[in-house]
Amino acid sequence: MGCYGNHWIESPNLNSLADRSFVFDNAYVTQPVCTPSRSAIMTGLYPQTTGTTMNGIPLPTGTKTIAEMVSSNYIRAHYGKWHLGNDTVPQHGFDEWISIDGPTKLLHSSPEFEAIEADYTHFLRANGVEPPEYGVHYESWVANAGLTEKLTQASFLGNEATRFLRNYKKSANRNRPFMLYVSFFEPHPPYTGPFNELYDPSEIPVGPAFLEPPNNGSLVNRLRADYYLGGNLNPLGIEGGDFHDTTTESGWRKLRAQYFANVTLVDRNIGRIIETLKNTGMEDDTIIVFTSDHGEMGGDHGMLEKRSLYEESVRVPAMIHVPWLSNRKMSIGGVFSQIDWVPTLLDLVNEQIPDNLDGQSRAPVFRGEASLEKNDVFLQWNGTGDRNLGTPEINQMISTPWRSIVTGDRWKLNLSTHDQCELYNLNTDPYEIHNSFNDPEHHSRILGMTARIRAELQRVGDATSLPIV
Repeated sequence: MGCYGNHWIESPNLNSLADRSFVFDNAYVTQPVCTPSRSAIMTGLYPQTTGTTMNGIPLPTGTKTIAEMVSSNYIRAHYGKWHLGNDTVPQHGFDEWISIDGPTKLLHSSPEFEAIEADYTHFLRANGVEPPEYGVHYESWVANAGLTEKLTQASFLGNEATRFLRNYKKSANRNRPFMLYVSFFEPHPPYTGPFNELYDPSEIPVGPAFLEPPNNGSLVNRLRADYYLGGNLNPLGIEGGDFHDTTTESGWRKLRAQYFANVTLVDRNIGRIIETLKNTGMEDDTIIVFTSDHGEMGGDHGMLEKRSLYEESVRVPAMIHVPWLSNRKMSIGGVFSQIDWVPTLLDLVNEQIPDNLDGQSRAPVFRGEASLEKNDVFLQWNGTGDRNLGTPEINQMISTPWRSIVTGDRWKLNLSTHDQCELYNLNTDPYEIHNSFNDPEHHSRILGMTARIRAELQRVGDATSLPIV
């Protein structure tokens, strides 16, 4: 995205949104994998608090999402990837529901809902495309499906979201407030799509960590880098024919170019949604939030996917347009955690903030009454593997829990009792190439940052053990 320094990618709609939004310079997920991260965005609670510590664990019925916290006067719609259990049925306070994942994702459906097909499945059939067979993951099907732009999940959701807005404006309920949550699958492995030829792989800029294995980092990351740099890929992608030559730089660059092409695909559909808000006269009364549930390594440190505490995996875009507070770009320094989205949004629309949330409202920052410069954010990896990641050694090490802190002055400490801990100065080493954890000169800093992690664990009732430093 242009607001984060990417000046060559085609993302005009996100760039335009950023030009009138509060843009967080450094926003972080709570845990870099889909379900845990999404649960935090939806609830204002850490994954460890809700129990959704890995993919395939449904959000407990008694755990409220933001849709269950706002006034019942709201029209509440969820369109797209849910990934919090039983993807095809409305739940957790949402009245309207458009699903893209059906029983192909067996981990996410209770037996009584397995026979319900997703709305996107019906859409594919109506357009002459046979969807994945029962029990086949979409992720391992789409690489060979040859979908045109019109038939992608992103375009399907763009259509449905614009339809919702137009119908809302014409309906008898148009004076009620609405909440529309549009959750795109793309960009996400597999690294392919209808715009595969959009970018020249040889011209894509890369940083100093590109294809550089983390020789002084954690063992789990070293194992994963060895695996990917040795020519291996995501096992789910291999099942679906998503092949890339990861033994050569050109192969990695092509993969990376195709990933960026899917960013552009999403941008086009976000543009359609925002344009519909404008055409229906609702743009000046609507808060718009844009963010992601995790990042993508894309060859940096020799790795793919997420499930890592490196910046490429845990740091995500985050912006919020609040038209009655500002219509120009306002960069927010310091660090922001997605644990704070729910209380912040509730505050902005004058709804009561539940006392049990782990996060807190950052709305005062937008009003110039507070700053994030001295804030800390806390990251989790809960030591649970939801699928095969390639080798028994990787699967064993991924089961080790981690707790991490990123400070407002841009230091990061990653702690694990069973792996090499890490300390990075993100001011002088933004690409996290030099692990300073074993440098004696930083011992006092490590002690202080560890104490802050322990205090946060105690605050939220997290019993995860930390190493003695």
